[in-house]
Amino acid sequence: MYESVTPIPGILTFYVIFFSALAALFAICMQGLFFTLDTKNPKWTLGESLIGTNPGLGFRPLSENVEKGGSLIWYRADNESQVKGWTSKLDSFLELYLNSSKLPGRGRNQKFCDYNTTLQAGQTCAVPVNNWGPCSNKAGYSYNRSSPCIFIKLNRIFNWVPDYYTDVEDLPKDMPDDLVDVIKNTSRSELNTVWVSCSGESPADRENVGNFSYYPRQGFPGYYYPYTNDEDYLSPLVAVRLQRPAMNVLINIECRAWAKNIQYVRANNERKGSVHFEVMID
Repeated sequence: MYESVTPIPGILTFYVIFFSALAALFAICMQGLFFTLDTKNPKWTLGESLIGTNPGLGFRPLSENVEKGGSLIWYRADNESQVKGWTSKLDSFLELYLNSSKLPGRGRNQKFCDYNTTLQAGQTCAVPVNNWGPCSNKAGYSYNRSSPCIFIKLNRIFNWVPDYYTDVEDLPKDMPDDLVDVIKNTSRSELNTVWVSCSGESPADRENVGNFSYYPRQGFPGYYYPYTNDEDYLSPLVAVRLQRPAMNVLINIECRAWAKNIQYVRANNERKGSVHFEVMID
């Protein structure tokens, strides 16, 4: 007796049909999944999301080796190539701010806002790059003057709305005196601001860092919130300039965001509502 042998072409035909059917089924399932996704509005937001409701702070420029020295800004002010290394990083980070035509909507959805501005659907507030003073790209961000500018940003959380300090007589006891003075001298209509303060972390750091200047103001105006993933939206920035930091010494600096619903934790392994970086100018 002879055993029947399935011809090889028949086996190949079977597997081609089988895997084609699997691929088609997978494609149909993926298409159905993508159909249920909203590209603009995330399904889970705020407390339901992994991001949560407490925005963190970030800063720029960052070192190329983020894991080993990402929080250290170290250079010689008289070394043109070292200065260029840091300013080019800021140029890259600020590219969309400086050239809104590279945004998805080419900047057509942006308008300059104030605290009385009403935005139409899809419109966003532009970031006033011309108000950065000595922290502008034309001024080299003041790195060659030994008074570098660091850009602070509040991380985006979809639909998060700040709870502002609107009562100047009810400010936190640990709020720095200079920020309290700024808030008390701010008109009531402009109190809807997420304020920012920076300081040296230790007494020695505070002595070595000197004073700070903030551009265009010492906080993030409320008209940038909530973030709703609109086209052409750019996060507001605060440019923090170190006026006269001590030379040849490592200075630890902390910047903190202030709103009633921003929780503050200073521990480096669980930092909330603030950001840490170091500066050393030789």
